[in-house]
Amino acid sequence: MPAPVRVARYLIVNGDDFGLSAQVNAGILHAHQQGILTNTSLMVTAPAWEEAVELARSTQRLGVGLHVTLVQGRAALSRQHLRTIIDSEGNFTHDPTWAGLRYYFSQQAREEIRAECRAQIERFLETGLPLSHIDGHLNIHMHPVVMDALLALAQEYHIPAMRLTRENLTTSLMLDPHHALRKRWESFVFTSLARTTEKKLWRACIPYPDHLFGLHQSGAVDESYLLGLLPRLQAGVTELYCHPSFLPCPEVERWTPTYQRDVELAALTSPTVRAAAAEENIRFVNYRDLPSLREEAGD
Repeated sequence: MPAPVRVARYLIVNGDDFGLSAQVNAGILHAHQQGILTNTSLMVTAPAWEEAVELARSTQRLGVGLHVTLVQGRAALSRQHLRTIIDSEGNFTHDPTWAGLRYYFSQQAREEIRAECRAQIERFLETGLPLSHIDGHLNIHMHPVVMDALLALAQEYHIPAMRLTRENLTTSLMLDPHHALRKRWESFVFTSLARTTEKKLWRACIPYPDHLFGLHQSGAVDESYLLGLLPRLQAGVTELYCHPSFLPCPEVERWTPTYQRDVELAALTSPTVRAAAAEENIRFVNYRDLPSLREEAGD
């Protein structure tokens, strides 16, 4: 009998929050150099973003995208330009629900969102780093107002790819049944948003991965999870996003005290995980590869 055909499975492993702190920066670089991480998303207004840029410049194989920050962080523009969406110190609200409602119902907020997205894109491009893709802190890019703003800027700034945040709930619960109610709610929200977002990305000819994991497992992508996920990857391109970091770290403690970022870092650099990926014939790529993979697939 002929040998079974092995369908190509590609995996982008993206480290979010690049630039948040020196510890996060070091964790992402370590996970790339000693593990399976292939891509990262830069917060251009975070405390250690300039250090992150310097590290990325010396690490040519690491894809770097923009982690648009419109909640739980600082703005690129001043209060003079963003009177509706930031406070007197230049910070966005910490509450993503409140931010989402304000951005949706306020026309002034919508105009300011577009201006801020433009400013963050321009700050990224001024670094000289190739822009691999765009996603959002807390997946704020999936908000209809933010997505429309980014799509309006897509052609002008040659946005090469974007994250489409939707996750297979059945697989997620199979891998880790904890926090089922929270995961079901997340699935409902982001699956609903993704239906409309996918059509918009398709019309704009902006590539996005076929599948995604990490939404329901944020801060808990451990070795066991990865070993369960790798054999379940489907044909095409999957993005796994994660949050590795060395600890202790005051910024991590401030924003994500429940995230096990050191555990994620250990998982991403685990020899057992790397061996399992090789056994499964998983091909690691980054977002810069996505347009060419799409062309090969005829999409």
